[in-house]
Amino acid sequence: MKSLINTEVLPFNATAFHDGKFIPVSDASLKGKWSVVFFYPADFTFVCPTELGDLADNYAEFKKMGVEIYSVSTDTHFTHKAWHDSSDTIRKIQYPMIGDPTGTLSRNFGVMIEEAGLAERGTFVIDPQGRIQIIEVNAGGIGRDASELLRKVKAAQYVATHPGEVCPAKWHEGDATLTPSLDLVGKI
Repeated sequence: MKSLINTEVLPFNATAFHDGKFIPVSDASLKGKWSVVFFYPADFTFVCPTELGDLADNYAEFKKMGVEIYSVSTDTHFTHKAWHDSSDTIRKIQYPMIGDPTGTLSRNFGVMIEEAGLAERGTFVIDPQGRIQIIEVNAGGIGRDASELLRKVKAAQYVATHPGEVCPAKWHEGDATLTPSLDLVGKI
């Protein structure tokens, strides 16, 4: 399987539930800003609301960084509205919840579980040019952590604005970075 890192998001058109309305979302919506496309298996389940609630609790921090979050499942936008209306955890969500009932987005991003008609737990960080910079896919029973995602997005943004520098393991904003060179080979 070919890696999607540094590839442009494939064209798509979808409908999301956002701010009490149904809105169109497309690949063009992801351009011009940093985006996180956050796939999860299904509404009205178990691990999924814990992840989406965690993102909701950290959404203001993502927005301060100029990042939009898009959650995606193979449910419809109507189902997203019903879940939003019936769950205290999901009611906190202020980011767009994209419906992918045809599986187009899930297939475009390589996270479709064909035999189940559901998406894997896939996280994709997309730069303002519409190119995928970070990919993480977890098994169904393993929830993700929004604070770790924030750290990774900050690192991606730093590297994008500081050519020639890289962020080492466990890097946090304000920590030292590295400038790859022959002098560093074998010394780290």
